Amino acid sequence: MSEQSRDSNSSPTLATNARVSIDTWLKRSAFQLHENGSESPRADVELLAQNVLDCDRTWLRTWGDKPLSDVQRSQLDKLLKRRLDGEPVAYILGERGFWSLMLDVSPATLIPRPDTETLVEWALELDLSETTRCLDLGTGTGAIALALASERSEWDVTGVDFSQDAVELARGNALKNRLEQVAFIQSDWFGRVSGKFHLIVSNPPYIDPEDEHLAQGDVRFEPRSALVAEDEGLADIEHIVTNSRAYLEADGWLLLEHGYQQADAVQACLEQAGFEQVSTRYDFGGQPRITGGCWQPETSERTV
Repeated sequence: MSEQSRDSNSSPTLATNARVSIDTWLKRSAFQLHENGSESPRADVELLAQNVLDCDRTWLRTWGDKPLSDVQRSQLDKLLKRRLDGEPVAYILGERGFWSLMLDVSPATLIPRPDTETLVEWALELDLSETTRCLDLGTGTGAIALALASERSEWDVTGVDFSQDAVELARGNALKNRLEQVAFIQSDWFGRVSGKFHLIVSNPPYIDPEDEHLAQGDVRFEPRSALVAEDEGLADIEHIVTNSRAYLEADGWLLLEHGYQQADAVQACLEQAGFEQVSTRYDFGGQPRITGGCWQPETSERTV
């Protein structure tokens, strides 16, 4: 894909007959994306350039004065056009980094986002045993399940998704990251799940169908079924809370990602269902994003 060459004693080389340098292309392209409403124009164009030039960010910034060949310029401009049309960078490149992993992505799944790492951090902080059984509902690319397995290799981790395409993608990501011990199955939430778990995690659909943001930005390209839930975005969360009780061990934990305005509602749902130690964690942008609680069957019986 690139005209660069590498060896152990030299930096990548570029064709010298082009008229536009890497830096010039980056600056012009970032400006176009900025004018087009991108929230991260420089990062976007750097990722596109790293893909075409087969380099890392350090090389890109060190050798920005190198000229682009006609082939490289053409490849970059084609990718830029797709981004200007609104297509997410992750779909353009076919992959996205999450936690310490690189995951393949496709329009069959949501794009993993850094804020979801808050859920992973919380799960890893819990006082759970080496024999922990963990269930990831609506696993998508497998991001949460694989991140947890990468840190807790002794855990028994299962991811489920309604979409068979998502399940196949997650299985591929397990192989790609050498985490084949994680099982992925097709299931409509708990439909094909058996047994009990010490930890259930989920990033379910939680956007109100009437939310104006569905017509903006990257979410226009993501599967609506993985974004939208009825009852102002709370239907799937309420379903998970209600049904998780039959699949959680006593003192087991349920952690849920949700919209920034839904924390109070999710806390109330968990408390009414008999969960204790209910609290909310904030994402990297300072928004309430993950709410969880510890399942206490005895508390539930007292509140019925």
